Amino acid sequence: MIKVNKLFLMPLVAVFLCFCSKSKVEDAIDFEGAVWIGDHKEEPILDSLMYLDDPAPVFRKEFALNKAVKSATLYITAAGYYSAVINGKKLEDNYCDPAWTDYRKRIYYSEYDVKDDLLKGENCINVMLGNGFYNSLPMKFWGVYNLRDALVSGRPMLLAKLKIIYSDGEIKEVSTDKTWKYTYGPVIRNNIYLGEVYDARKELSGSELPGFDDKGWNNAVEKEGPGGQLQRTFFPHIKVIDVKQPIKITEMPKQVYVVDMGVNFTGIFKMKLRGKPGDTIRFRFGERINDDQTLNPLTAVAGQIKEKGKGGPGAPDLAAQAGMYIFGKEAEVEYSPRFSYAVYRYMEISGLRQAPELTDIKGLALGSNVVSKSNFSTSNGLINSIQDMIRRTFLSNLMSVQSDCAGREKFGYGGDLKATSEAFIYNFNMHSLYKKVLYDWVDVYQDSVFVDSAPYVGLKYCGINFESAIFDLQNDLLQYYGDTATIRELYDFNLKWMDKAARIHPSGIVDKGLSDHESLVNVPVELLGTVSYLNTARLMKEFSALLNNKDNEKRFALLENKIRKKLREMYWTGESPGALLDQQSRAASMTYISTLPESEKAIAIKALNATKDAFNKQTFYTLLLYADVIPEKDKSKAVALLLKALDEAPAKHFTTGIFGTKYILDVLSKYGHADRVYQIVNSTEFPGWGFMVKNGATTQWETWKESDNIYSNCHPMFGSVSAWFYKWVAGVRPLTPGFRKFLIAPVLPSGLSEVKCSYVSPQGTITADWSRKGNEAIFNLVVPSGTTALFKLPIKNPKKVNVKNLEDDRQFTPKLKADGSCEFDLLPGKYLIVSE
Repeated sequence: MIKVNKLFLMPLVAVFLCFCSKSKVEDAIDFEGAVWIGDHKEEPILDSLMYLDDPAPVFRKEFALNKAVKSATLYITAAGYYSAVINGKKLEDNYCDPAWTDYRKRIYYSEYDVKDDLLKGENCINVMLGNGFYNSLPMKFWGVYNLRDALVSGRPMLLAKLKIIYSDGEIKEVSTDKTWKYTYGPVIRNNIYLGEVYDARKELSGSELPGFDDKGWNNAVEKEGPGGQLQRTFFPHIKVIDVKQPIKITEMPKQVYVVDMGVNFTGIFKMKLRGKPGDTIRFRFGERINDDQTLNPLTAVAGQIKEKGKGGPGAPDLAAQAGMYIFGKEAEVEYSPRFSYAVYRYMEISGLRQAPELTDIKGLALGSNVVSKSNFSTSNGLINSIQDMIRRTFLSNLMSVQSDCAGREKFGYGGDLKATSEAFIYNFNMHSLYKKVLYDWVDVYQDSVFVDSAPYVGLKYCGINFESAIFDLQNDLLQYYGDTATIRELYDFNLKWMDKAARIHPSGIVDKGLSDHESLVNVPVELLGTVSYLNTARLMKEFSALLNNKDNEKRFALLENKIRKKLREMYWTGESPGALLDQQSRAASMTYISTLPESEKAIAIKALNATKDAFNKQTFYTLLLYADVIPEKDKSKAVALLLKALDEAPAKHFTTGIFGTKYILDVLSKYGHADRVYQIVNSTEFPGWGFMVKNGATTQWETWKESDNIYSNCHPMFGSVSAWFYKWVAGVRPLTPGFRKFLIAPVLPSGLSEVKCSYVSPQGTITADWSRKGNEAIFNLVVPSGTTALFKLPIKNPKKVNVKNLEDDRQFTPKLKADGSCEFDLLPGKYLIVSE
């Protein structure tokens, strides 16, 4: 997300107590008697020493069972990551566990039923610890930000308790304490960005089984722990969600092989390797290849560290995604990393004695296991490819946080969340994971500044546009899942946040922060930031009404109207709407130009003076319509000006950034121009989603134009169009929270002959399929039990409309309204509607 802004972009200007749920005290009981344990090592004094080999500690504990077991439950977590084995059998395949949080505030733990893994007599628990985000390297992202300055950090630690209930009711507990033994294993380096180094010569054969001689191992050290309150994991774990088969292996000079996995994705790999003791196999990963078919790792380099010294003392010159396997005594092995993941389509392998086969390699796509049966597809192959690209991008950026990119940063930015949360919800079951995300944002709260991402990584320049995503997200949980409990739960926090916003922006006008990221034309923060503030006031008014808090409902209604009035006075008065914005934009650009070297200033000023529009008119009219700033009598004029701005754009396409794109899709459709949106989405011209697909994208780019160096090739933020597919092309939208009543109001874009849509709502699966045959429009609908659908026919003055309930064979012909439109309620059932 961070980059050096170019001409016409705005210059960047740069504790709340932990939320406590009722379950916290109860959950702590699960670990009663257990203590945090770790190793004896101290942190290196110098940053540069942290890049040396640092083998992952392995802990083990043997115990005996002498009676029949009724139940056995393992409660386990770590500061860092853990990989646990009982009697040689790996626990359920969860990866990167526990979920990333601010470990000072809260730590999630997992619960496993391990009864079937236990043996009568001697047993053994074996746990290896990885660094994760707890023991991060001191790399300076963009040459500035050291994650260890923002994140709580230290040596990885373990907390676990095995609770066994015998058949006679007796309870036996095996808890982490000083009696556990530890040593260091074969993972000699592991980092969430740089990858893992595995030295098979250091494997601890047999240590996962009872009876192993661990007399030479050390006793574990009791640790204080990171400080966060323990909570049981209530959201999906990270798992292998898909297996990718490579489609091509290209042999390069010096026995280097480049493997093409066919699509870009986030995950690890599993590979059969053959070699002799000491043979070293090196792996590197990238989203692209160069013209000569060599690997291009640059779009996923951690923190843009691409030159000597930029990452700080000891950091690699190029912080690329990588890994290494060193052979031990086994000549043939199957290897897969444990404590890191990469975003990649291409894998470079060197050090092999013979060429690998396609069947030797599998790509294991990882992600929070949110997959649902919601689906959208059409008769248009390009639209289907765009939808597939977006879904793959979304899943690639769900690793217990919703990240902006899965390689360079892996951070949970609020801006990406705000732009795409609806689209994620239409495609996947996001309810519990988004609650976790909200708690992450509660934990990062700072009283005098807005921060950019959660968990907090030290960034605080994006402003209200990003942090206000917490309100959009609460509203999404309300509208799409009927979740009033979360709003009630966070209401006091919301009030505290609104007080902070009022202190930082007392006039109601937002004058600082990042604006419409990746807009092709400048959008001043005064416009976008202030609309974000207005929207937050509106949502707080609605939340207060929901909770029957009349005083606050009135308070936030007044704030909403105050901000709307100011926006109207600033931007929609006089003969030339937008004149002030033009002045603000040019002033901002001149401020930016003043920071450039003298040799570049003249060129930049000439380019600015040659620019027809100093601000993005598409976003300007869109935001004013979206925020209801424009008086009713002027709205048709504003829509016409918005269409004119589209006509003047390259290829008559969107030039909007992440926020403007989300809003322009809905605004154009709301005012009757969904067909125009479809024309843009269905084009392969630049800029657009079809342009990405045409140029080989399998995941969405961070920028409208592909980057081969700086910008991510797997970025969710422009994925808001996927929500548009469901909301407008299929027409499925909630009318009451949780889809107790919902809308099916499809549009029938010219050139599209069929849509199949199923959306898994909290009440059941909604089906909204339509097709065209000759002059007929045919709709196949399913309304779940306990709900009502309002169906709006997308045809004015139809010759006929026939509605048939397929479950009881009843039919009826609805009446047309005076304006020629046709709409009617549908009770639960399956329907066939034919119109001409």
